Amino acid sequence: MVFPFAQYSAKRGRCVVTVLPALCLALFLAACSNNEEVIPADPDEASVEELYDRAVVTIEDGEYRTAAALFDDVERLYPYSVWAPRAQLMAAYAYYLNNDYADAINALDRFISLHPGSKDAPYALYLKALCYYEQISDVRRDQQMTREARNALNEVIRRYPDSLYARDARLKRDLAVDHLAGQEMEIGRYYQRKGDFLASINRYRTVIAQFQTTTHVPEALHRLVESYLALGVTREAQATAAVLGYNFPGSQWYTDSYYLLTGVDLRPEEHSDSWIAGAWPF
Repeated sequence: MVFPFAQYSAKRGRCVVTVLPALCLALFLAACSNNEEVIPADPDEASVEELYDRAVVTIEDGEYRTAAALFDDVERLYPYSVWAPRAQLMAAYAYYLNNDYADAINALDRFISLHPGSKDAPYALYLKALCYYEQISDVRRDQQMTREARNALNEVIRRYPDSLYARDARLKRDLAVDHLAGQEMEIGRYYQRKGDFLASINRYRTVIAQFQTTTHVPEALHRLVESYLALGVTREAQATAAVLGYNFPGSQWYTDSYYLLTGVDLRPEEHSDSWIAGAWPF
């Protein structure tokens, strides 16, 4: 997702329009003067406009870590200027572009804390969520970043439901939740292969109870049927298959569960005393 933004460079002497990745919008605006002078090398000797302008040029050149330091200098040297809050956010964006996610998150937390009513607060919160989201790892690894991403994306949706970022946050939040369900499935299948059916059932039940809107639910229901049958708990197997058939009648998972039951002279059947009847109503 990209947005055009206008920026000014003293080296060019004019305003230009360019495009950078992420939702940066108008955060890169610099003073559009016609100053053609060379910007002093020492940040302490540069004006706030010159220093900010140099940081913008540096980020354009792909020197993100240096740009972040220059934006930090803007805030350090001119803390009460109108450029300071903008520089805080731009430093965070530069860290983000450099994949320095921890530094970006720290900078964004500081911006959100100091400027909660800023028009750029929704962007700051969304960028923080992206920092977590882009660190999501394979389902076989620890999913702490996935949980952090889900929570941060939920915060964007909750606090700014009508913002530019809410729609994309919802899509990414759903993918993060699906990823968490995928980890539960991965662990459940591992236990099932080892013959530890009680452990596998607990994982599949977690998917049913906590991740009902994800793509993993039909398989989780089928794996429950398999695990219950392996333990000889036929009533739960029948009840689970009935829920699977009611909600996903055309899925291959229901077909597999149906033939699994009929292979031992059973049929999908509702049982009101089954836990699944309360967890997933017909």
